[in-house]
Amino acid sequence: MSELQSRSREQADEGLAGALLHMPRPLKRAFAVAVDVALCVLAVWVALYLRLEVWLRLEMPYLWAVIGSVPLAIPLFARFGLYRAIFRYAGWNAMLSLGQAMALYGLFYATVFTAIGVPGVPRSVGVIQPLLLFIFIGLSRLFVRVWLGGLYRKVLMRKGLPGVLIYGAGTAGRQLAAALARSPEHRLLGFIDDDPALQGNSLDGRNVYPPDKLRELVTAIGATDVLLALPSASQKRRREILESLRPLPLHVRTLPGMSDLASGRVNLSDLRELDIEDLLGREPVTPDPALLDKLIRDQVVAVTGAGGSIGSELCRQIASLRPRTLLLIEQSEYALYAIHQELMQRVDTDAMEVVPLLASVQDEDRMGQILKAWQPHTLYHAAAYKHVPLVEHNAVQGLRNNVWGTWVTAQAALEAGVRHMVLISTDKAVRPTNIMGASKRLAELVLQALAERYAARTVFSMVRFGNVLGSSGSVVPLFRGQIAAGGPVTVTHPDITRFFMTIPEAAQLVIQAGAMAEGGDVFVLDMGEPVRIVDLAHRMVELSGLQVKNEQQPWGQIEIQITGLRPGEKLYEELLIGDNPLPTRHPRILRAQEALLPPDTLLGLLEALDTAMRSNDVNAIRALLQQAVQGYQPAGEVVDWLHTDPGELPAKAVPASLTRV
Repeated sequence: MSELQSRSREQADEGLAGALLHMPRPLKRAFAVAVDVALCVLAVWVALYLRLEVWLRLEMPYLWAVIGSVPLAIPLFARFGLYRAIFRYAGWNAMLSLGQAMALYGLFYATVFTAIGVPGVPRSVGVIQPLLLFIFIGLSRLFVRVWLGGLYRKVLMRKGLPGVLIYGAGTAGRQLAAALARSPEHRLLGFIDDDPALQGNSLDGRNVYPPDKLRELVTAIGATDVLLALPSASQKRRREILESLRPLPLHVRTLPGMSDLASGRVNLSDLRELDIEDLLGREPVTPDPALLDKLIRDQVVAVTGAGGSIGSELCRQIASLRPRTLLLIEQSEYALYAIHQELMQRVDTDAMEVVPLLASVQDEDRMGQILKAWQPHTLYHAAAYKHVPLVEHNAVQGLRNNVWGTWVTAQAALEAGVRHMVLISTDKAVRPTNIMGASKRLAELVLQALAERYAARTVFSMVRFGNVLGSSGSVVPLFRGQIAAGGPVTVTHPDITRFFMTIPEAAQLVIQAGAMAEGGDVFVLDMGEPVRIVDLAHRMVELSGLQVKNEQQPWGQIEIQITGLRPGEKLYEELLIGDNPLPTRHPRILRAQEALLPPDTLLGLLEALDTAMRSNDVNAIRALLQQAVQGYQPAGEVVDWLHTDPGELPAKAVPASLTRV
């Protein structure tokens, strides 16, 4: 039997069971009485056959055996409670009651038809018929218990499962429906589709509804979940659909690649929650293959911070472009192990070497040894401390890693003859209010100063962009966890906004931007429109099938709490310090025109900054950063855990590498 036939038969069984189970109780009892009457007649007929060895029509005088059976059996069964029992739960007590009723019935029936006798009716029928009726009634109760009991539990179980509608009745939707049919975790109710030609039809026994019927379907058929199966829909269209679903109490999820699902490489457990890219509707731009290949194919490429959010995605993208050697430079042992193991599963190790290297970018000797040993053609510098509050609480370490780490790496790149070095920067470097943002702008200034002097040796460039989705500390996984825990969802300020971009898109644009560098370039990625974080929180709650709890909706399930801005946090981020950015050959990459510091001026500020850092004088650090970084305005008081007042300064103030400018 084919899977489709098996499924149809199962659905028919469940449909019949459902009809019986949902009948009113008086109707169920009447049905049970009718079945018992039929069994009384059947028992007489079979008893006559066993006695006379021929099938007879039930007419006079044999009809007396039926007339004597039914009026005797039904009242006795009712008196012994056989019609009060729930047949699907019938157990030993019910069978004992049946035995008692049948014993009394057999006594009366045998007395009339065997002991006394009825003309024309064989006396043996008075004994055979009660025995047969006991067997028939007992088997009927057992059948109901086995059939209805199991199906009832199955119906109840399925009724408790999420009621799923698939949005999209095309090939992808049908593939998903086939997978759902085998799933014990979902109850498929039907399809939603925009195509009028499909609406009103049936696919594999499931109706196709128009989108405007969704509100009715939530209550009419118990829909709780919507699964998006729209692999060919544009991001704009997906966003329109999601906006239409937001007011409804539906949990909306989407799938990984449908090609993976069709090939069996993805299970339904891989259904994923909506990410912000689904909510923003940002259309991807096809990358330029020439720009992707220029600095990577058949080259030795190094990535610092290789185990981080951006660094690891850069490694994946680079590995797909077939470099000769890929150096993974990372100070976290676990992060380095994880990305190395992942890449070893992906790449052809005969054609490409992947080298995991434990190192801190602040370690001059180690970085120098690594870059001199492999002499990479291109270096992507993604190593940085990036969490604003953490760096605000640990200012000196943030500056050491972000500024001095960039300086050390750049000097090692110069000495090793690295041709291109690309710094991963951030929108928080523009008019910063925190030490993390100021440190990243100072790192940009370091590379700009080196580019002024050494452009002929190494092409230094930097790429500036906003938040990436899925990075450590990103609001999307934070909100998702808070929603799953029942709330509250915490937002620091009702007006706070941020730019967002997916990690793969950011990594591809970084590679392409670096390929266009000429020396000292500050590239800015087009991040689209900024997003109000509180609006994002509302969307994520509503598309999880829940409602926001507030004064207008006191019955909602998830509350959104405003917690206040954290140390150094801005209400909004910018990508440009100056105005009039220049276009590039890529529509999503701009070239900023921004002032830089002369190398000698920068050196003097770094020497003074190093002195203040050695004494952990954060007030002095802030003042020096204000001189170095245009637009830096510290927000709030000093919150560094180890902040001290100025004291006696250490004798050695400047590391040797700083004198090389």
